[in-house]
Amino acid sequence: MTRVSETSEAAMTSSSSSRQEGPGGLWDSVKKATFVIGSGILFLAAFGNSLTWHLQRFWGASGDFWQDLWTKLYLKFEGHDAALFYFGTMVFPPLAFWVTNGLLLLVDITGKPAFITRYRIQVDKNNPVDPAKLRNALKTVIFNQVVISGSMVVAAYYLMSMRGNPCGPELPTFHWALMELAFFSLTEEIMFYYSHRLFHHPSLYKHFHKQHHEWTAPIGVVSIYAHPLEHMISNMLPVALGPVILGSHVTTTTLWYCLALVSTTISHCGYHLPLLPSPEFHDFHHLKFNQCFGVFGVLDRLHGTDTKFRGTKQYERHTLLTSLTPLSESIPDTPKKGQ
Repeated sequence: MTRVSETSEAAMTSSSSSRQEGPGGLWDSVKKATFVIGSGILFLAAFGNSLTWHLQRFWGASGDFWQDLWTKLYLKFEGHDAALFYFGTMVFPPLAFWVTNGLLLLVDITGKPAFITRYRIQVDKNNPVDPAKLRNALKTVIFNQVVISGSMVVAAYYLMSMRGNPCGPELPTFHWALMELAFFSLTEEIMFYYSHRLFHHPSLYKHFHKQHHEWTAPIGVVSIYAHPLEHMISNMLPVALGPVILGSHVTTTTLWYCLALVSTTISHCGYHLPLLPSPEFHDFHHLKFNQCFGVFGVLDRLHGTDTKFRGTKQYERHTLLTSLTPLSESIPDTPKKGQ
C-alpha cells in the first residue's frame, strides 16, 4: 500500500512538475515523437514500395500486386464480409504476437542463445524466467486474447459496419493507410496514457492494475497479462478506437493490430536489442511504478511523469542501439558507494 500511495502522490503532483520543466522540455519530447512516427511512416513507405516491386517481379504479377492479391481473397469470401473481417483481425495479429513472443520465450526459458541475454535490461532478473509464474501469466494472456480481444473485435466490426463496409473491394491507397497509422498512433498515445494513469489510482490499482505489475522485470508475453477489465479499457480500447473512428479498411486495421502487438511486446521484452525500438521507457515504468505511463513520452513530459526517468542511466540508454555492444556496457550503471 505504501507503493500505491506513492503512485497517487506522484499523480497529484504531476501538474506542478510539468510547470517547472518549461516549454523546451515538452517541445523536445514532441519532436522526438514526431521523429519516431515520421521515421516509421517513411520506412513503411520505402519498404512497401520495394517489397511490391520485388513481389511483382518474382511472381510476374501485373498492375497493382496488392490489389490483385486482395481481390482474390475478397472473392473467396464474397458475401461473407464479417468472416473476412474476423479472418484478418483474429488470425494475423495473434500470429504476429505469438511468433514474436515464441522466439523471446526461447531465450527467457533457456537463456540461449547467450549473446541475446547480454542485452537484458535488468541483468539479474528472469535468468531464467520462473516457470510457475510464466504458466500463470500464459493462462491470463490466452484468456484475454481469445475472450476479451475477440469480443472487442466483434464489437468493432459492427460499429465500423454502421458507417460503411470495412471489407470493401478496393484497397485504400498506400499513403492514406500511412496517414491512418499516424492517427492511430496519436489516438493510442492519448487513450493509453490517461487510462493507464487511471488504473494507477489507489482505488483501482490494488484491484486491477497490480496484477500486471507483478512483473517488475517484464517479458514480452506479459504485455497483455492484465485483469480483463484493464485489458479491455487500457490495452484494447486505445488500439481499437482509431480504426473505428476512421472506419478503416480491414487491411489497415489488421496491419495496425499487428504493429500494436509487436510494439507492446518489444516494450515489455526486457531486452534492448540492436535496431529495435528502445524498451527502456516502459521497463522503467515496471521498475518504479509511478513514471513513464505513455507510449511515446509526449504526455509524460507534459504532465511531468518522466522527471525521475530523465535523471537515470536508463534515460541515457533510451535510444536506438546501432552497434552490437549492449548499452548496459557502453553506458554502465554508476558504481554504488563503497564499490
